[in-house]
Amino acid sequence: MGLMANIRRDMKFAAGLRRLLKRIKPIQLDSPDLVCDDFEEAVDKFSDNIAIVDEHRSLTYRDLDAMANRYAHWAKSRGLRSSDVIALVMMNRAEYLAAWIGFSKVGIATALINTNLTGQALAHCLSISGAFQIVADEETWKSVEAARNYVDRNLMLWVLGLKSEDESDTRRGLDNPVRSGSSVRPARAVRERLTNRDTALYIYTSGTTGLPKAARIPHSRARTYMRAFAGATRSTPQDAVYNCLPLYHSTGGLVGVGAALLNGGRLILRKRFSASAFWPDVKASGATLFVYIGELCRYLVNCPEHADEKAHGLKLAFGNGLRPDVWSEFQTRFAIPEILEFYGSTEGNVSLFNFDGKPGAIGRVPAYLKKQINIRLVRFDVEEEAPVRGLNGLCQTTSVGEVGEAIGLIAGDIRHDFSGYADKAASEKKILTDVFAKGDRWFRTGDLMRQDSQGYFYFVDRIGDTFRWKAENVSTSEVEQRLAEAPGVQEVIAYGVPVPGQEGKAGMVALVLDGKFNAKAFSDYVAEALPTYAQPVFVRILKSAETTGTFKYRKVDLVADGFDPARTDGSVYVRGGKNGYMKVTAAGREAIENGTVRL
Repeated sequence: MGLMANIRRDMKFAAGLRRLLKRIKPIQLDSPDLVCDDFEEAVDKFSDNIAIVDEHRSLTYRDLDAMANRYAHWAKSRGLRSSDVIALVMMNRAEYLAAWIGFSKVGIATALINTNLTGQALAHCLSISGAFQIVADEETWKSVEAARNYVDRNLMLWVLGLKSEDESDTRRGLDNPVRSGSSVRPARAVRERLTNRDTALYIYTSGTTGLPKAARIPHSRARTYMRAFAGATRSTPQDAVYNCLPLYHSTGGLVGVGAALLNGGRLILRKRFSASAFWPDVKASGATLFVYIGELCRYLVNCPEHADEKAHGLKLAFGNGLRPDVWSEFQTRFAIPEILEFYGSTEGNVSLFNFDGKPGAIGRVPAYLKKQINIRLVRFDVEEEAPVRGLNGLCQTTSVGEVGEAIGLIAGDIRHDFSGYADKAASEKKILTDVFAKGDRWFRTGDLMRQDSQGYFYFVDRIGDTFRWKAENVSTSEVEQRLAEAPGVQEVIAYGVPVPGQEGKAGMVALVLDGKFNAKAFSDYVAEALPTYAQPVFVRILKSAETTGTFKYRKVDLVADGFDPARTDGSVYVRGGKNGYMKVTAAGREAIENGTVRL
């Protein structure tokens, strides 16, 4: 890269960082200004602007504020106090935002529950939230009722759109109680004892490796998410943000919302993502910005060409998880002028931004800003799943290009704060101590990354997904990226499975195909695309891939099934034979497990 290109890159990065820092600078942990105050400030500036367009209605900022006030007064009428929590189980709609913003006006926290959960998983989330009151809608309340039996306390369920014949002693309609409430803002005195340290929301981890955990989101973190992207995206009152991500997740519910509602723009809200309807809807809605999760972009790239895929007004796509193998095609094919990729976890204190749009990078920290930005990479032992420590007992930072775990210093300010989970034990597991000095505390992201000589960071894998085989570390993320273009492959999920008598884990991929499995063609492609140690030992054929509400694969279930064909509804193959892969039978599985057949 030439001198002038370096200068332009650094200027773009500095400008983006400056916009972001300017917006989050007013946030102080002991300040009484809460997330609802930021919203009310926007309402006072842009009261007549359209705030939200969902699939039912269009609301101005004034209308949305009035609706939020009604929810606030309703909550107070129920006798709820600032230490209480309301669980929100609702599809994307204007009432969703009005509810939790309204509850925050009277100091009540809201647990944002994944609408895809059912049964014991849903009951688990309701239980750990501590909520006794649940707000749902006509699409979600039956799932809540089915989960009620697994919760060991009495729950009162309030439902938007509930028919009168469906009411009971523990289930009531919510429309009339909210509608009859006052539209006047509750006095700030109601929340005068609260500060940014207090809880605004609980947002749950996706549960790709077990039951979800409830991350505590204090007002400081909610404000930081929303304000950061109001600055980073450069959105204006003339912009419209297209948001089809679930509002129970931080990217859709805070990042995408803040970019619109804190700057006077319009939030175009959809219940869910539809690949076939996406481009016509983006065009018709007049969207200028689009908030994404990486897998959503991959789905779009895999779709057939559409007449409207370049006939839109988008100027920026922003989000996280856009894979390197998808990035350039996504941007070129759909004529997206600018992409803003970021990295950050719901509960963590580590954030990165790729302001200059380098394909594949999740963010950048130039050398001259290293001390100011809260991230370090430490050497990591994949087998022990723990950072490497030297003779002095302290951790070691990685070299350029070396893979390590990303960690963030925990301290008492906005940039370094770690709020943790509702479960204190789960919070402690994420804290690494005595890292570079005795007594220091760092947040463990659980993510493996590498950084190049120009300061760009690249995501490598989740800890636990990377595994050892043939004395080499295998990155499941890299395997997935390489095999995504294999003949006939629509989706690929890579993971490691234990094999009796073998050290490490054997590589396995689960494939969703657009036809029959061609073992020879796939084997030939694998041999060309991957080094020997990373080539999948096992292949499992899936009819479809189960994902979380944020499009992440649930690998934990696949790992549990292993390579046992009796536990699958599709075929399992093992590497070998004249075609490169051959079917695993019950007898074959037994031979592999007892060591008769060596891998």
